[in-house]
Amino acid sequence: MKFKTRIKELRARYDLTQDDLAKSVGVRRETILYLEKGKYNPSLMLAHQIAKTLKTSIDEVFIFEEKKAQQTNS
Repeated sequence: MKFKTRIKELRARYDLTQDDLAKSVGVRRETILYLEKGKYNPSLMLAHQIAKTLKTSIDEVFIFEEKKAQQTNS
């Protein structure tokens, strides 16, 4: 399963830097950077803290995309 985030977009809404958000949720700035790039899967607790800080739901911050299985006809 692949996911995208809207963290950068939502941070801009509240004029927050990566560092501001990181300090607010108790992680390093690099963690926010990796989340924004889709290179890090957050724990449920971290996802909840980010959504709460950005005043939205986890579903609005993280968009999960299921890979469609390729079917072959025999």
